[in-house]
Amino acid sequence: MTKTAKPTGYVIYNGESLLDGSPIVAIATLKSRNGKTADMMQVWILRSDIDPLTANRTGQDFAICGFCKHRGIPTNRGKGTAAKRTCYVQIGQAPASVYRTYKNGRYPAIAGHAALVELGRNRKIRIGAYGDGAALPSYVVESLVSQAKLHTAYSHQADMDGITFDASHYMQSVDSLEEAHAAWSTGARTFRIISDLSEIVPDKEIACPSLIGKHCADCGLCDGTKRHPNAKSIVIPVHGAGSKHFAATA
Repeated sequence: MTKTAKPTGYVIYNGESLLDGSPIVAIATLKSRNGKTADMMQVWILRSDIDPLTANRTGQDFAICGFCKHRGIPTNRGKGTAAKRTCYVQIGQAPASVYRTYKNGRYPAIAGHAALVELGRNRKIRIGAYGDGAALPSYVVESLVSQAKLHTAYSHQADMDGITFDASHYMQSVDSLEEAHAAWSTGARTFRIISDLSEIVPDKEIACPSLIGKHCADCGLCDGTKRHPNAKSIVIPVHGAGSKHFAATA
């Protein structure tokens, strides 16, 4: 008798993007070997109809990334990513692999509040290993993290028309000190990429604890305001494949 392999992940949403109405899918993979986060459930938000590299190169990744400036500049060239892309995620690796596995029908679908709660119960969860959680209906994330041990989540969509930024669950990703101050004035906590640690605002920010070897799975500070309402915001020096194109904005 052939044993059926256990799923390595689940489709937790398949429908329209709240950012532009395009078809997207959210997939929660159960295990991770990510050296920074350590072992956390990873939620990937992808176009369901276009492979991630093509979506990024052509600008159709707006459906999952919105106005994030790190997407790069769309191009008509035949391969690779968008031009001058500064995002640290290497799309051709994990996102592409998750997309292929999804297209091969190897991620069962689950739906409904109770099922999402159980999937996330007692887990450590990273929302948006690729993609922005604001593309998803809020109940998906709320249900998934409601009984989790901890979660991390980031969104660039705080000022997007028609999108409600949930500061209780998300760090507000900002790209300048001016944006950071605006976010702080609303009570949101921020996540900011900087060129040098000397740029930290001491009474508002701290360096990401990963710089001293702490994993996200053991930290959990990047969860908005729900569990850490009075914690400082987080900054990290620019890193990853796109760092050569990065230019900090004061």
